[in-house]
Amino acid sequence: MKKIILLIGVFMMLGCFEKETAKYPSKQPSWETKKADVEDFSAFAKAKTYLPVYSHIYHVHDERAFDLTATASIRNISPTEPLYITQADYYNTTGEIVRSYVKDPIVVNPMETLEIIIREKDYEGGSGANFLFEWAMKNTDNPPLFEAVMISTYGSQGLSFTTRGVPVQ
Repeated sequence: MKKIILLIGVFMMLGCFEKETAKYPSKQPSWETKKADVEDFSAFAKAKTYLPVYSHIYHVHDERAFDLTATASIRNISPTEPLYITQADYYNTTGEIVRSYVKDPIVVNPMETLEIIIREKDYEGGSGANFLFEWAMKNTDNPPLFEAVMISTYGSQGLSFTTRGVPVQ
């Protein structure tokens, strides 16, 4: 009986600790080989896409968060046209830029997909994190697809969901 009481006491104490608040920023993708060979995009159609991502979501109440790993996918769905990404900025819940992923324009070849991973313990974005992508193509019959997949597994629980980018002016 004493062992059971001791065990219950240990579990109760573990539940009293606050959630870890250290930040573990996500690793920047290396797109050195993806640098665009185009410098002048004046003859291209240009657009912006907003993509919501969630580095955590709340459950039970606003002090309990469920951490998520997010994969943001940049998909060139054109079988013939290259896609050029000129900006890929990651914003936090309050609208501040956390990271810029593109220094110089990069090319996404026809039917190619590039990914940005936001790690489960990267708390910088928050529950209202998002990306703003600026892109260019000569022919926009098949515009790019921007999607995010958020996933987490904890114990016997699993959670996953997706979001899609929307055009912005």
